[in-house]
Amino acid sequence: MQWTPNKVTLLRVAVGFAAVCLFGRGAWANLAAVGLTVAAIVLDALDGHLARKKKMATPVGAQLDILGDRMIENVYFTYFAVVGMVSLWLPVLFFARGAVTDFLRGLAMKAGHSGWGANAMLQTWWGQALVASRWSRGLYAAMKCLCFCYLGLELALTRGPVALVGELAADVHAMIRVGAQVLTWMTAAFCLLRGLPVLVEGWKYIAGNVGPARGAKSASRNRIRDAKAAVQEAM
Repeated sequence: MQWTPNKVTLLRVAVGFAAVCLFGRGAWANLAAVGLTVAAIVLDALDGHLARKKKMATPVGAQLDILGDRMIENVYFTYFAVVGMVSLWLPVLFFARGAVTDFLRGLAMKAGHSGWGANAMLQTWWGQALVASRWSRGLYAAMKCLCFCYLGLELALTRGPVALVGELAADVHAMIRVGAQVLTWMTAAFCLLRGLPVLVEGWKYIAGNVGPARGAKSASRNRIRDAKAAVQEAM
C-alpha cells in the first residue's frame, strides 16, 4: 500500500484517539498513551513532509490536516478537563477558536483562495509568519506534544491508586500542578495568537458576503413593492 499524506493524517487521528482511550486505565496504560501521543505528533510532521516531498499537497489534504489537528487537540483537552486536570474553559477556547478560523477559511476558499502559495488567504507577512511558517507550525506542534505528554505523565506518576510514584509532599504536588497550568495556558495563548491573523484578514470575506446578501434582499423588497404598486394601479 502506498502511503499518502491523507492516509498518514487519518492514521494520526486514530493513534491520537487510541492514546486518549488508554488514559485513566492504569499507570502503564497511561505511559503507553504518552508514547502514542508522541507518535501522533511525529505523524503530524510526516504527512506534511510527504506532501512537500512527493508534491501531493492539495486543498482537500490541507483541510483534512486541519480537521485532524482540531479533532486531536479537542479530544485531548476535553479528556483532561473531564478528569479535572485542566480548566473546562480550555477545550471550550480551543473549540471556539477552531470553529471561527475554519469558518473564515471556508469563506476564503469559496472566494478562490487556498491555504498556501501566491493565492493564499493570508497576504500579510506577519500573518504568514504566525500561521503558515514552518517554525510556527513546528513550535505549536511541540507545545501541544509537551502539554499532552506532561499531563499524561502526571496522570501516570502521581494520580490514582496505582500511580507509579507514591505519596508526594504537598509542595511538590503543587509545583507539578502549577507547571501543568502554565504549560497548558501558554499553549492556549499561542493557539489564540496563531488564530489572530485569520480573524483580522478573514473579516473582509464576511463583509463581501454580507454586502451582496443585503443587496439581494433590498432588490427583492423593491420587486415586491413594485409588484404591489402595479396591482394597485391595475385595480
